Amino acid sequence: MTMGRFTHHSRNPQPDISLSEISFCAWVAQAAANEVLVYHRGFLAVDKDTPLAGLSPQEQRALRCLADAAFRAAEQGLIHLVQERLARDRFAYLAIARPKPASGRATTHVQLLSPA
Repeated sequence: MTMGRFTHHSRNPQPDISLSEISFCAWVAQAAANEVLVYHRGFLAVDKDTPLAGLSPQEQRALRCLADAAFRAAEQGLIHLVQERLARDRFAYLAIARPKPASGRATTHVQLLSPA
């Protein structure tokens, strides 16, 4: 299996929250099998729920929504979730697109955005 390329990431200690939940869902809907997307850099469990990351409450809420969308997509068999260690307490969180289901059932942004 061939994975898409990605580069090693900066060692910047600040979490990277540049991807929105909607952008993530759009990527999942159109990604070809084995494409790779880095959806977060940092320490997700800390960044989304504690003040240690230095994120505003709105940024933490957005990050929780993004993480939840990634988990739902994985539960639906649309992506694999993988972590790459960048440094101590810093990771790249990767979504790897799986082949689209052969059932003919189209996965929409609404299905990914709405909680199960």
